[in-house]
Amino acid sequence: MKFENTLEFAKYLDTIDPLASYQQEFNFPKVNGKKVIYFTGNSLGLQPKKSLEYVNQVMSDWAQLAVEGHFYADKPWWDYHERFCEPLSKVVGAKASEVTVMNTLTVNLHLLMASFYRPSGKRVKIICEEKAFPSDQYLIESQVKMHNLDPKICIIEAKRRPGEHNFRTQDILELIQEHGQEVALVLMGGVNYYTGQVLDMQAITQKAHSVGSKIGWDLAHAAGNVALDLHQWEVDFAAWCSYKYMNAGPGNASGCFIHQKHHHNKDLVRLAGWWGHNKQRRFLMEKEFDPIDSANGWQVSNPSILSLAPYLASVDMFDQVGMQALITKRDKITSFLEYTIKQVAQQTRTQYEIITPNDPIQRASQLSVLLHGQGKDLFTYLLEQGVIVDWREPNVIRLAPVPLYTSYLDVYQFGQIFKQACSAI
Repeated sequence: MKFENTLEFAKYLDTIDPLASYQQEFNFPKVNGKKVIYFTGNSLGLQPKKSLEYVNQVMSDWAQLAVEGHFYADKPWWDYHERFCEPLSKVVGAKASEVTVMNTLTVNLHLLMASFYRPSGKRVKIICEEKAFPSDQYLIESQVKMHNLDPKICIIEAKRRPGEHNFRTQDILELIQEHGQEVALVLMGGVNYYTGQVLDMQAITQKAHSVGSKIGWDLAHAAGNVALDLHQWEVDFAAWCSYKYMNAGPGNASGCFIHQKHHHNKDLVRLAGWWGHNKQRRFLMEKEFDPIDSANGWQVSNPSILSLAPYLASVDMFDQVGMQALITKRDKITSFLEYTIKQVAQQTRTQYEIITPNDPIQRASQLSVLLHGQGKDLFTYLLEQGVIVDWREPNVIRLAPVPLYTSYLDVYQFGQIFKQACSAI
């Protein structure tokens, strides 16, 4: 489609957008009495209006039933988490039995690494990407130390080529091949938080397995954002947070994937807890742990129902819309945003660089804009004008046009404010 940087064209795109009505399903902050233009769903998604209804139902059940809510609530707490398995399996390309919801993202990655990072002999190394999200860096180093190993020897970072902002798939594959029989685990972010690059998860997974390594994915910026096929790719494990593209609320519960090939391996080490024990025998308080034959066998404690309630509200919406519809709009509106930024840059002679790949296969709902000669003043100006974007040091602005609640009119209006900002600063 040939874009136009006009108000009329943006309104036209909204009239033909099958997801346009979903913007009304979210609560937007206001600045100067006006609804903001919200481009930070890659950090914290907006609140679905229905989330309050789901939370209030739990509060009501708690008030009226107390402990009996575990079995007699509107949605019994006993199996509340099981309601996520089927709809989330569609989001990440899995079987329902391979998905569970528990804890938070980094906690889950620690729990999963306890099972899948089992260094032995020469096979002790972990391959990750350079400048991974800090939590991933910290957890990987601490896991290595827990095995009394040296992080300087055991952690291998895939690097970008000098002068380039994004990883080359071939470089990652060659790195895995190079270390071959020494690799115990490959653990990477499926979408790079800084640049928005989508890695070739299928190819990297296949290469990791070809050298005998396990592989896991941090899908914090991928779940609800990109097409995933974890079961068919035969990923060993993955985890994701729920508060970015999945709009579950700040710091909310994390989703997990464990491939079914591992479900029946009761010799697989795991940090167990009673909620992962045989569901039919859980209240017999038996001494020997008997894990559930699904991803739910990695559960530790009974989940926080008040945390799960807003997540379920969002998951129900995802199930209604479907990932394909979200991806179709994602590609279109991200391209429109890219076009708009370039138009403004030409008109104002602003120096900038979009460091997110321009290939739709390698990007999702994010454009990271590297500002040359601009400081944080531009970011502050946008905030003051009601455009909520994300700043990353030293001079990158991240913009995420989320398909469920970003309109094409939002993108056009952002362009007008961005133009004003470039002229004013």
